[in-house]
Amino acid sequence: MIQKIPEAGYRFIPGVYQYSAGVAAEPGFRLERVRFAEAVPLMAGFARIAAHLESLGRPKLAFAACELRSPAPFTEEGFAAFNRIYGCVLQEWGLFRDGVNPVARSNVCPEIAPPAEPCFHAFVYAVPDAGAAPSFAVAGSGEAAEGGHHGGDPGLLQHDLGQPDLVGVGGALPGQTVAAGTPLPVGQTTDEVGGKGQGRVGRASHLW
Repeated sequence: MIQKIPEAGYRFIPGVYQYSAGVAAEPGFRLERVRFAEAVPLMAGFARIAAHLESLGRPKLAFAACELRSPAPFTEEGFAAFNRIYGCVLQEWGLFRDGVNPVARSNVCPEIAPPAEPCFHAFVYAVPDAGAAPSFAVAGSGEAAEGGHHGGDPGLLQHDLGQPDLVGVGGALPGQTVAAGTPLPVGQTTDEVGGKGQGRVGRASHLW
């Protein structure tokens, strides 16, 4: 079931502890994507995201999705340890709703020039925009029925977010992708999407 965060400006499809299945801007808002000029280590990235949101007068609740880059697919133990750190920050930011994580996420492991540690590549947040067209972002494996929330229906995201073409998913653990080169949503380009599991955003920019 779709849940709304009116004060943040977006709604989401619950997924698993690590990430939601996808987010969409509420009426009167748009999702804006910012890509870092270079990948930023996780905690430094959180700090820069918080500073960017503050500079815009937006609350941390507006943080809606992110694109990560990792050196290699995690082991089960490594994935759990990473998610404890990642999830703790989201909890500190007040993002969890009754234990449910609203933030969509993708995690690509580049074959060329991988980072030395898990990093932020880009992030998405909601901003007020009375005339905005619909915008959304989906998780790296958001169309898979992880956690059993959606009854195993692989077309649920298409139905819920009105997206005609589902985003493809790579292997490894849930939410991880070994390489880029994913089928993209209709009308999108790699410049607009910038990585696996993302969708249509209202505006894209760079953070230096």
